[in-house]
Amino acid sequence: MQPLTRAVAAAVLTAQILTVGAVAAGPGAAVVVDHRRGPDPTDASIEAPLGPFDVETYAVPRAAAAGYGGGTVYYPTDTTEGRFGAVAVAPGYSATQASVAWLGPRLASQGFVVVTIDTLSTGDAPARRGDQLRAALAQLEELPVADRVDPARRAVVGHSMGGGGSLEAAKDDPALRAVIPLAPFSADKTFPEVTSPTLVVGAERDVIAPVRRHAERFYETLPADGDKAYLELRDAGHSAPTVPNVTIARTSIAWLKVYVDDDDRYRRFLCPPPVVGEEVSEYRGTTC
Repeated sequence: MQPLTRAVAAAVLTAQILTVGAVAAGPGAAVVVDHRRGPDPTDASIEAPLGPFDVETYAVPRAAAAGYGGGTVYYPTDTTEGRFGAVAVAPGYSATQASVAWLGPRLASQGFVVVTIDTLSTGDAPARRGDQLRAALAQLEELPVADRVDPARRAVVGHSMGGGGSLEAAKDDPALRAVIPLAPFSADKTFPEVTSPTLVVGAERDVIAPVRRHAERFYETLPADGDKAYLELRDAGHSAPTVPNVTIARTSIAWLKVYVDDDDRYRRFLCPPPVVGEEVSEYRGTTC
């Protein structure tokens, strides 16, 4: 296991730990579970390369992976705040987990257990990638990190065909708390079956998965009464999600915090919506 350096000030590390677990007002009272993790967020903390949690890694070799091609698990070392939501991330066509590796520590250090996966074949279609995302999430419960994972709070993220795979995973498992397709590609252009809160990220200059035929169309076919958003990166190409990107990180972290952790402290990063400008060419959604 390899430790990752914490990138926020020491003051953040000593912030008050939020109440975790079941809190009942008395016999027969409704149970309220607080899934909030970490200190109150700021613009600086949500945009930082690493968040408030120290992170270690656990490698899942291909031979040990159940239903996918192996991967790397990034997880918070601190368990004093309870278990964390789980996020599986898939790469795109012909790519390996290295292409989405930056998301591992970025998300995990904000309070998630994250597994970036290799697919069984780099040519796997979105439907197979969706199956493998779900398989990776399921196997987290059998790995040495299982004591850190809340299996009831799961999400999927993917780039390109992995983005299409994230939508396919949500079609098959409506219990997923959040879905984030990044510059997604899929031959299936309609996703009315996806009821999980979905943040679609498109790239304005994408010529491999042009937004009008992919990202925008996927967003438009999601249920009108569901929680969804479309964020378009200005002047960005198809590979934009494969390198560290503050706009992707900021919005994705907020989306996961709100919908996986029920953490309304992060809603202010989504509402009011991101401003159209130098980084964002279009934004629309149902959440504000």
